[in-house]
Amino acid sequence: MPRATRQGIATALLLHGEERFLVDERSRATIDQWRTELVSDFGLEVLEGAGLTPARLQDAVLQVPFLDPYRVVFARMIPANRAEGLAPALAQIPVTTRVLLTVAGRLGSTNKLTKAITAAGGQVDESQHLKGRALSDWASRRAVEKHGLTANIAAQVVRVSPPDLSVVDSELTKLAAYKASGSKLTPEVVTELLAGGREDEIFKLTDNLLPRPGAAALEIARHLTRSGLQPTSVAYRMARHYALVLEVKARQDRGESLQQVQDDMTEHRFVIQKAFDAAQNASPQRLEDALKLIRDYEWEVKSGQVDAELGLDVLLTRL
Repeated sequence: MPRATRQGIATALLLHGEERFLVDERSRATIDQWRTELVSDFGLEVLEGAGLTPARLQDAVLQVPFLDPYRVVFARMIPANRAEGLAPALAQIPVTTRVLLTVAGRLGSTNKLTKAITAAGGQVDESQHLKGRALSDWASRRAVEKHGLTANIAAQVVRVSPPDLSVVDSELTKLAAYKASGSKLTPEVVTELLAGGREDEIFKLTDNLLPRPGAAALEIARHLTRSGLQPTSVAYRMARHYALVLEVKARQDRGESLQQVQDDMTEHRFVIQKAFDAAQNASPQRLEDALKLIRDYEWEVKSGQVDAELGLDVLLTRL
């Protein structure tokens, strides 16, 4: 039985898998729920997974609450190949600490980190890659339950969109906003609104992010948002690219060849090759700083501090 708080929430939760969209969404919902009883900014500590050491994680986990009834420690997007090394940090989890770990990739059942979470009485959840019928079913539920659309519209979105949950959800969000404006969503209108081949533009954008975004990146990002893609979805895709380059950079530093990296990672081989080339002249600190800036932008948008589209322009000038 998982060790639980009085609300029945596991003290330790490890989220991993190939569907990073689902991992990110579940982690946001968990943090939002866990923060409801916090009374200060000291109660939540967010640690970036890239470069996280066992000592740093253990120190965060073992700290006692200051003003809050418990502490929340969130280690975000730990590289899958570094997960096992963090297992010793979780040998002891105080009842006053709630731990959330997300991993950039899938961990096997014999992984030491998954075993450490299970031994501590926590939960380990894997988000498997969705494709085919599973993707269609997810899109249908998402359309009906979250966006107030029909299953038929979801099917149309899946047919013309890349098999990427962030893209599918972005399209559903756009269609829901169009419907909310009072306009009628006919099959013809849906076809016109859907991005379809916009994936090429997103690839052009990520291809222009390093070493620093220039005028081309800004122009592509503006075109994407003005054609209907949510600015935060654009930022999310940028973050995924930076995270990918950061993971590839770590593998380069360990002496892995391009072929080794391509064989070991789930992304398309050409995408890995582009990331491998970009990582040659990128520093880990630079990539981590970019991810933090994108994180801050998303929080500022969601908290209503900045306009999403104008904020995206500012973000690109700061990266």
